[in-house]
Amino acid sequence: MISFRQKGDFSKLTRYLERVREAVHLGNLDKYGKMGVDALKSATPVDSGKTADSWYYEIENSKDGATISFNNSNINRGVNIAIILQYGHATGTGGWVEGRDYINPAIQPIFDEIAEKAWEETRRL
Repeated sequence: MISFRQKGDFSKLTRYLERVREAVHLGNLDKYGKMGVDALKSATPVDSGKTADSWYYEIENSKDGATISFNNSNINRGVNIAIILQYGHATGTGGWVEGRDYINPAIQPIFDEIAEKAWEETRRL
């Protein structure tokens, strides 16, 4: 027969994780929202400029953390234009317009900076 015994608890780990959660303040998330909108606006392919000017962000705070969402409000006939620029779309004559990956390269440096700031604060503990 095999048996295991465990002595103690996870209180030290729990305390550490609580300190990490309290310590990781990403500052003003509005800063990252504005940076993201600026990056997306400058990377968006421009015809009329309406799609580039339609980027905005939303921050949602909850007890588990914060979420920052980047959105585009340029909708034409129920279709989000930023999405079809990214992924491509069919034409009315049966053709296909290839998409261009402009969102991911534009926003990735912002996500990297957020992650780096969080990691810096975690290492300080």
